[in-house]
Amino acid sequence: MTPEDASETFVSFGEQGAQLTYGSYLRLPQLLDSQHLESDPPAHDELLFITIHQVYELWFKQLLHEVTSARDAMLGGVDGGRLWWAQHLLTRVHVIERVLVQQIDVLETMTPQDFLEFRQRLAPASGFQSVQYRELEFLSGAKDRKYLDRFKGITADERERLDARLAEPTLWDGFLAVLRSAGLPAGTDEEVSASMRTVAHDRDRYAVVWALGEALLQHDELAASWRARHVVMVERMIGAKSGTGGSSGSTYLRSRLPVQYYPLLWDLRSAL
Repeated sequence: MTPEDASETFVSFGEQGAQLTYGSYLRLPQLLDSQHLESDPPAHDELLFITIHQVYELWFKQLLHEVTSARDAMLGGVDGGRLWWAQHLLTRVHVIERVLVQQIDVLETMTPQDFLEFRQRLAPASGFQSVQYRELEFLSGAKDRKYLDRFKGITADERERLDARLAEPTLWDGFLAVLRSAGLPAGTDEEVSASMRTVAHDRDRYAVVWALGEALLQHDELAASWRARHVVMVERMIGAKSGTGGSSGSTYLRSRLPVQYYPLLWDLRSAL
């Protein structure tokens, strides 16, 4: 290829070629036209409220992408799986989850008075209706079919997605596959606990198993941190008021604080 040919190739590939731009690749016209205020006259902080929650949903989408791939990598076991890849993806999940917690700081720059300017416009919409967040809980291991009966206003496609998440393997199922492939019993909770004690006391031999268990525990801890941070933010914003979707508000959120995705990994600490 001559220098002239290379120059022509660069021009056709670059901005002058007009084949792809930053805005068209990211679908910016559609993305930036997705924040529509319900308040009239417009409440200044409603844009912030919409933006924060749309960003949450984008991160939930990314988390589902990473967690699904990590689970699939673990399901192959020590021999057939890509356990280094699962560990890498779970590390990324941890970083994203820390961002989710920190993002609440931005939302808290909105005062209760500012929120009340448009809050009544939100009913009966509620964060409880976040299908992606519930998918993430199901995929992490906290499956609860009762939630499907409580969802109001979701589409047939969203219901199908939730049904699929309830039916498919979880991250925990992937981890159990890793244990079995390492020659460790994992048929009952008692067997899993005994196997994890073996792993804990022989980390040289079971280094990757221990690392993945710790990665799952970190995921569990960060999810708990987000729930705890979220409920305090809600109480700071609306006190003991009921939620816009009809829930008990912070009372319901506090009832979710004890949730653990991997109780056996937490119990292991007491057995060491």
